Amino acid sequence: MNKKSAIAQYQSVDINSAVLNASPHKLISLLFEGFLKRVMEAKGSVERGDKTSSSTAIGKAIAIIGELQASLRNKEGNELSQQLDGLYDYINRLLLQAGREQSQDKLDEAAQLIIPIKESWDKIPAEYHNLSKNQAN
Repeated sequence: MNKKSAIAQYQSVDINSAVLNASPHKLISLLFEGFLKRVMEAKGSVERGDKTSSSTAIGKAIAIIGELQASLRNKEGNELSQQLDGLYDYINRLLLQAGREQSQDKLDEAAQLIIPIKESWDKIPAEYHNLSKNQAN
């Protein structure tokens, strides 16, 4: 195993361990972090003119947005969930446009929409991080 492969394997194990041991709150935080990382990867690929890599990174960012949408509960009866769902739909459209147009501006807009949500999420006090769905309602 070469050094690069060993590092990749270590990172994979480290990520898997973080996910397996994470609270529901931390899982969402990891999704936000992953989204921002994928958008930055896509921006770098667009800058280099590497459409294949940008498409891969954008596809991963879209998948993460799908997971964030799936994590919303009570969409019908919860105004915040409905608003986030609509925002996530808009971000998906931005990402699709970014892929088609190879647009760093669209990628920046998508990231700028997620950053304040992530920052707010990260400010939730620790005593609320492990609440079950029933406890939170």
